Amino acid sequence: MIRAYALTKRYGDATVVQDLDFTVRPGTVTGLLGPNGAGKSTTMRMLLGLDTPTRGRSTIGGRAYATHSAPLTEVGALLEARSIHPGRTAFHHLMALAHTHGIPRSRVEHVLGLAGLNSVAGKRVKGFSLGMGQRLGIAAALLGDPAALILDEPVNGLDPEGVLWIRNLLRSLAAEGRTVLVSSHLMSEMALTADHLVVIGRGCLLADTTVSAFTTAAGGGSVTVLTPRTTALRDLLRGPDIEITATPGSDRLEVRGTDAEHIGRTAAAHAIPLYELTPHTASLEQAFMDLTQESVDYRINAPEPTGAPA
Repeated sequence: MIRAYALTKRYGDATVVQDLDFTVRPGTVTGLLGPNGAGKSTTMRMLLGLDTPTRGRSTIGGRAYATHSAPLTEVGALLEARSIHPGRTAFHHLMALAHTHGIPRSRVEHVLGLAGLNSVAGKRVKGFSLGMGQRLGIAAALLGDPAALILDEPVNGLDPEGVLWIRNLLRSLAAEGRTVLVSSHLMSEMALTADHLVVIGRGCLLADTTVSAFTTAAGGGSVTVLTPRTTALRDLLRGPDIEITATPGSDRLEVRGTDAEHIGRTAAAHAIPLYELTPHTASLEQAFMDLTQESVDYRINAPEPTGAPA
């Protein structure tokens, strides 16, 4: 488990991260999201003891990162994949890390295969593409078979096959009961990979929730219902927090304040036929944009349409 307690970081008068409280639980992939400059990388660096918090603290597995005697076996991290000596081969880079923690050569060979790097294990890193460098960084993060992983933009530079590999890898690691925290700017990928979200903007916590709850809230939580017995269903669903809108001249209702499961069960219990029962949610990208629109440092103004020439 990864926990942050009032985590705060200031550089002079600038507050980069302010009072972040969140928990990354085992068995889930948690996405750390935010616009550029939101404080995501700084937060990850503080979790890993690379930056000292101005205030607050964090723990991984119940302890501060610095107190782990063999951190590679407790926490695997990818922050900057290219921070590798360019003259080393992929194999020797991983072996150097393995020697510091008493990790056997067999594990090095295993993670090279896991990352798809067997064919280039003997090549110097300076000749690696961005995607190959990412794969090597992920192999290094997995080297100690850690219980927790912290990965900053792991799909950066990967081709579609590599992106699919990362997606399946992260979900399989979480399925094994590991704690996985990953940042990404690719909302479509986070929608497919993450179970939980921690969203920050200008260093402050904006949301700490499941992907499903996040997108449902952004979509207004409405449900479209098509039934020939609109009046009967409306009477059954009425409540102080439920809003029901009928479409004149049709059998369609728009229901807010309850979910499709409750509507379906209510209809079934009173033998009311339903021809449609469709919950509406926003895409993760749209939900993210709506939530963080006031936290974006650089905003692009769309050009006004120009009329046809006279």
